Amino acid sequence: MMPPESKKHGCQSLPSDRLSNLPENVINAILMRLPLLEAMGTNILSRKWRYKWCKLPQLTIDYALWDATNEFLSPSIKFTKIMYHILTLHSGPLTKFTLSISELTKYPKIGSLIYFLSRNDIQDLVLEFSEWNRYRLPPSFFTFSQLRHLTLRNCVVCPPPAFEGFDMLNSLNLRDVTISSKLLESLISYSPLLEKLVLKISDTSDDIQINAPNLRSFDFTGCIKYISLSNVPLLSKLSLPYQGYLEVPEKCDFDKFFQLLPALEHLSLEYGTDQFLVTGATEVPRRLSSPLNHLKRVKISLGGLADVPFALCLIRSSPYLQDIKIKAYGLGCEPVPATSEVDEVLARFSDVTLNHLRTVQLKGVEGRKIEMELIKLLLTKSPMLVRMLIDISASYDYDKLRDKIQAEITTIQRASHNAEIVLFDDFLCYRHTMQ
Repeated sequence: MMPPESKKHGCQSLPSDRLSNLPENVINAILMRLPLLEAMGTNILSRKWRYKWCKLPQLTIDYALWDATNEFLSPSIKFTKIMYHILTLHSGPLTKFTLSISELTKYPKIGSLIYFLSRNDIQDLVLEFSEWNRYRLPPSFFTFSQLRHLTLRNCVVCPPPAFEGFDMLNSLNLRDVTISSKLLESLISYSPLLEKLVLKISDTSDDIQINAPNLRSFDFTGCIKYISLSNVPLLSKLSLPYQGYLEVPEKCDFDKFFQLLPALEHLSLEYGTDQFLVTGATEVPRRLSSPLNHLKRVKISLGGLADVPFALCLIRSSPYLQDIKIKAYGLGCEPVPATSEVDEVLARFSDVTLNHLRTVQLKGVEGRKIEMELIKLLLTKSPMLVRMLIDISASYDYDKLRDKIQAEITTIQRASHNAEIVLFDDFLCYRHTMQ
C-alpha cells in the first residue's frame, strides 16, 4: 500500500549543499578566476568557503580592487587597508603575485608587502608603479630565491653589493626601469637559466653586453648605442627597434653580428636598424658569410632605398624562409630614386632563390618602381608561395592605385601558379583578391 502523498513529501531529505561539497581543488580554481575583492566576498557562501581566499597561491592587486569599493576614501587609504588584510590574513604558499598600481603616486606599506612576499616561495612576480613616481626596490626584493618570472615597470633597480642574481629566473621583463647598464648586464649574466628577455628602456645610452647562454627570446625597445649579443647560442627570436637617430658605433659589424646567432628562427627589425648593425662598410654584402639556416620568419621595415640591399641580403642568406613581412612606409618619405639606381640595387640579387617561402606581406605600398620590383622578385623566385598580401597605402584614389598595381602584377611570370594575391587597405576597408 502506497503512503499518503503528504507523508511521501515529508520523508524526502533536504537538498545537499553543493557549494560546500565541492572538492578543494575546484574551489581554488574558482577563486583564482575571480577578482580578489569578489574572492574575499565568498566568505558568506558557506562555512567551508570561509577564508578560503586567504590560502590562494595567486593574488592580483590592481586599481579595480579598490575602485570597486563604495567607501569615500582616497585610493591610497583603500590600498593601505587592502595591504593590511593581505599581510595579516593570508596563509599558506603564495607562488604568483601581481601588483599593478600605476594610478597611485604614493605607496604606503609597499616595503612591508615586498618583505612579506620575500618570505614566501614566489615564482612569478609583477610589480608595476606610476611613471610619475618610480619606486626604488628595497633590499628585501633581492632575496627572492625561487623567482622564475619577473616583470618590473617604473622601478628603480639598485641591488646591494652582495646580490648575485636570481638563480631560478626563466623570464625577465623590464619596462621603463631605472638601471645602469652594468647592473643590467650583471642581472642578466647572474641568471643562468634565463630564456626570455624583454627590455623596454630609455634611461641608458651606454653599451650593453648580453651574456645569456640559455636565452631563446629577446625583445628590445629603447634608446641605446650598442647591444652586443656576445653569448646567446640558443637565441631563436630577436626583435630590435628603430635606431636610426642614434650614433653609429664603429665596433658593430653586420656580418659578425649574425654569426653569433646560429639558432635564429624569428627576426624583427624596425626602421633604421641597418644603421645600428652596419658600420661604415662601403656596401652591404650580397649574402652573409654564415647562412641563417634556421630562420623561418623575418619582419623588416624599409626606411629608404638604402635599406633594400640590407633586407635582400638577409633574405638571400636565409634559404629556409617561410614567411616575410616588409613595411615599406619609409620609401614614400624620400625622393623617388632614378630607375637606373633601382635596377642597380636589385640586379645584385637577381639570383635569389626562395624555395620554401609560403607567405608574404607588404605594407604601405604606393606603386613605386622599387616596390613593384620587390614584388616581382618575390613572385618570380618563390615556387611554393601560397599567399601575398599587399597593403596599399591610404590614398584618396584607392581604386586607381589598386588598378595600377594589379595591372603590373598580371604581367609578372609567377613561379607559383596557385599563389593568391590580395590587395587591401585596412583603413578604407577595401579588399580585392586576384589569382
